[in-house]
Amino acid sequence: MRSFVSPLLAAGLATGLAVALAIPLHAQEPRAATGEPPPGSPAAGAATPVPGSETRVAVLYRPVPAPSSYDAEADPEDLGIAGARMAVKDNNTTGRFTKQTFALDEVALEAGQNPVEAAKALADKGVRFFVLTLPAAEVLAVADALKDTGAVILNAGAPDDRLRGADCRANLFHVLPSRAMQTDALAQYLTLMRWRKIFLIVGPSERDKAYAEAMKNSARKFGLKITAEKPWTFGPLAKARGDTPTRAEAMVFTRGLDYDMAVVADEEGDWGDYVPFRTVDPRPVAGTQGLIATTWHPTLETWGAAQAQNRFRRLAGRLMRPLDYQVWAAVRTVGEAATQMRGTDPGKLAAHLVAPEFSLPAYKGVSLTYRPWDHQLRQPIIVVQPKAMVSVAPETGFIHQRTPLDTLGTDEPETACKFR
Repeated sequence: MRSFVSPLLAAGLATGLAVALAIPLHAQEPRAATGEPPPGSPAAGAATPVPGSETRVAVLYRPVPAPSSYDAEADPEDLGIAGARMAVKDNNTTGRFTKQTFALDEVALEAGQNPVEAAKALADKGVRFFVLTLPAAEVLAVADALKDTGAVILNAGAPDDRLRGADCRANLFHVLPSRAMQTDALAQYLTLMRWRKIFLIVGPSERDKAYAEAMKNSARKFGLKITAEKPWTFGPLAKARGDTPTRAEAMVFTRGLDYDMAVVADEEGDWGDYVPFRTVDPRPVAGTQGLIATTWHPTLETWGAAQAQNRFRRLAGRLMRPLDYQVWAAVRTVGEAATQMRGTDPGKLAAHLVAPEFSLPAYKGVSLTYRPWDHQLRQPIIVVQPKAMVSVAPETGFIHQRTPLDTLGTDEPETACKFR
């Protein structure tokens, strides 16, 4: 089992909280580079292509469907792929010294199109690095189909814990946090704040249920208590226009319960935003809506993140979203490993990703590394509300014999991963 100490048992809780909110990462961790050469440095200019040295990185994604009606928060058409475009520019900047250049193959999958066929076609053309923003089943299918080609697959869109556990693959690396890492980050903050009693509200989809299961595991891990659990049965009210006849029923839904925090499991985004301010008792809301744990947010400005935010806005004309950051980190993984290794042989790069020497500067205050036992990218996770950053996990006081980052998600003694 992992070794960590609850901050509630540590001396100086009030001081620890202030430190967690102001400087949430650990002083013993080295400060990471921003991921971009300093202005005016030799590497800050445009890359000069070298014939025969270009490395292609394929990004397979499904285009965002246009909303059927006005939606102020509709996903942009270039969601995810805009992050890849910024990353390949960064790769070419840092690749100048090793005479390496990088290019993207942007593959927008049509409805019903098999990603395996698209990936095989690219592999036949010599592409060996693939970034996927697809569901878990399709990620697994592509990884299996390309197993014998030596291709490296980077998962930027599927948080499913099974891909890091029983269904792990040797050629598959995970850039975004698992659900367990997300709910662990949230649970650490609730533990720090002594908000121990949770009312868990679970949506109808399989993704909602998977998030709820991860939250239950995190609650057990950090000593929280699920005092009530109910399924959401009122439909997608968050997307309804105006008032609804079920408001009174929704209020009754929360009556007579003893809890500190309502945690909603609504990965589909259908109803979670309806819950805040509609509970009988005044209680905060967290989970997939309200207070969330995520990889990126517009309010993140420290550790060079403001620079990245501005660069992305100039490139894409909008704010960077979590999927943009995750795809950026995946493409940058290839570029950073290639720069460190002075080559792009996929077998050597895959081995290097889990070596102690590899690190990825990624605007998180520490350089990120991949766990050798399940190929998950270790990373701080930010805890935010819609308009402000609240904290960063791992929280101060949660310690681990290897790195505090390993208090988030499945640790090595607990993993079910056996690579094949």
